[in-house]
Amino acid sequence: MEPTFKIPDTGVFVSEYNRKIFSATRMPETVKILDTTLRDGEQTPNVALSSEDKVKIAQALDELGVDIIEAGFPINSEGEADAVKRVAGSGLKSEICALCRASPADIDAALACDVDSVHIFLATSKVHLEKKLKISQEEARDKAVTAVQYGKDHGLTVEFSCEDGTRTELDFLNVVHKAIQEVGVDRIDIPDTVGVMTPTAMTQFVAEIKRNVKVPLAVHCHDDFGMSVANSLAGVLGGAEEVHCTINGLGERAGNAALEEVVMGLQAFYNIKTNINTRKMAFVSRLVSQLTGIAVPPNKAIIGENAFSHESGIHVHGVLSDASTYEPMRPEIVGKERTFVVGKHSGVHAVQNKLKEYGLELNHDQLKEVVARVKKWAESGKKLDDAELLAVAYDVIGQEAAPAIKLEEFTVFTGLNFTPTATVVLNIDGENRRASDTGVGPIDASVNAIKAAVSKNIVLKEYRLEAITGGSNALCEVTVKLGDCEDAQLMSLGKSVGSDIVTTSVDAMVEGLNRLWVRKLGVCNGKEKKRAY
Repeated sequence: MEPTFKIPDTGVFVSEYNRKIFSATRMPETVKILDTTLRDGEQTPNVALSSEDKVKIAQALDELGVDIIEAGFPINSEGEADAVKRVAGSGLKSEICALCRASPADIDAALACDVDSVHIFLATSKVHLEKKLKISQEEARDKAVTAVQYGKDHGLTVEFSCEDGTRTELDFLNVVHKAIQEVGVDRIDIPDTVGVMTPTAMTQFVAEIKRNVKVPLAVHCHDDFGMSVANSLAGVLGGAEEVHCTINGLGERAGNAALEEVVMGLQAFYNIKTNINTRKMAFVSRLVSQLTGIAVPPNKAIIGENAFSHESGIHVHGVLSDASTYEPMRPEIVGKERTFVVGKHSGVHAVQNKLKEYGLELNHDQLKEVVARVKKWAESGKKLDDAELLAVAYDVIGQEAAPAIKLEEFTVFTGLNFTPTATVVLNIDGENRRASDTGVGPIDASVNAIKAAVSKNIVLKEYRLEAITGGSNALCEVTVKLGDCEDAQLMSLGKSVGSDIVTTSVDAMVEGLNRLWVRKLGVCNGKEKKRAY
């Protein structure tokens, strides 16, 4: 038996032992995803989304392929109700759901928002009944039945959660589930409200409940012990057919199960399909991070900045030979790109690959010398950027550095009833070039002016703007992909981070042009192969 296998048409490589262990287990072919970023995710401390932000995120979730969007808690405030109503009226394909307590007033508020479904919750654990609600189990059962009946009588799809379900006596859970099924509940959710389950217990717990439930089961897991994703997958193993998630794992306290991790886990470990377009996950992750102001940790699984970054020489060598050696999936599957970082742990292959991006090819001895200098530099605590790496490489091969494109001056004018106009002065190979141009906005005008100064053959193939922090003074990251209309093989990336969108875009363009310049020049061991611009 091979120790690894590839799931067909996915580019995901996982352990064969997963498939062997689960091969005899009956699991659903597909699992629905209920995304609660707009409700539970917004309950993340210090996060508050405007109605406009909620609509933007809902539209992105809809394009992502989320089955059910929990848009909010309408009874909470007029603003919340407005946001839920706007999401419900956006013409999305996803089912739009509103959260409600087991109260007719809450359900009325949801009905006023024209949602498709309601997610009704009522605490059932002993501690909640005695300390918070101060009602008996019989009263809780009756409240649950009344609420579900009310929702069904008003034409809603109803999902019901026994809040703190994993700390509720199983016998009482079965009583409530039996009673709400008798009045037509459509789905039943099992919440691990304070994240206290283990995967093994979660599988057995869900399986026990499933014996007495005829409607689809869902699981809603929190991450207080870092187990939310594992418990969600374990719940599916026990018979759940729906998982509640949030983008980036946002949520109360330590957060909820992260959608990106749950979806890829279902696919990789169980070969279970969802309706999620995984290639859009990184984009939605960035959007949610931007609008909530909650940065994604670089080591975050699946969508973190470092998820497909490699520095170690051994790892880079392996990935360059065959990506599956150190990557369990291809980065493009989740909308990411592979990157190689040059630093203390880098080897010859990482440095060689990075220099090739700039059109530089060094022999083995030269590469070893560059690597030695890089390691010495990095060990002193300094971070080596691409310009410094190139300077080291040119010094090693005994050649002056390739002509750099430097921004000497830059101005842009824009305003009401005024065509945006930009002027740049670029120093190219010791020669100053001045150019002005217009555009549909200040960034477009700036890009056009730069192209006019360098070459009209330059093509802006891609422009991407991301906010790194929140607020009006947010840092942004701009990425540009440049090409050459005379040579389809020439391509380069430029990135820059700053607080001003326009100047950051110009800096990214200049970085991308420098890379394109070196490639166009085609320096190979000190010999010029092609003319530059």
